[in-house]
Amino acid sequence: MQGRVGHAALVVALAAIGVACSSRAGQEGDSTLRRRSIEAVQGAHTDSLMRIPGVVGTAIGLCDGTPCIKVLVVRATPELRKAIPDSLEGYRVILDETGTVRAQDSSRR
Repeated sequence: MQGRVGHAALVVALAAIGVACSSRAGQEGDSTLRRRSIEAVQGAHTDSLMRIPGVVGTAIGLCDGTPCIKVLVVRATPELRKAIPDSLEGYRVILDETGTVRAQDSSRR
């Protein structure tokens, strides 16, 4: 009798694990349909991108009519092209060579 109870408990446990895994798989599928907004992705990655020498900012723009994240760089060097990913969380990333960015003197207005 004890063997049957142990076997039944094992079957129930495995069934519960199967249900949990299948519901997680459904959630992952749903998350690809509801990915974070481009503004949220840009905000989440700007600090780490700004730590890369030569990066002066980030922006959101259109690349071939599709929203993309622009990484503003002083000069688009091969090293920067290697250091900066081609995409972030499904959004295309491009380098935008801007040169040095300086704040304007507000007293001149």
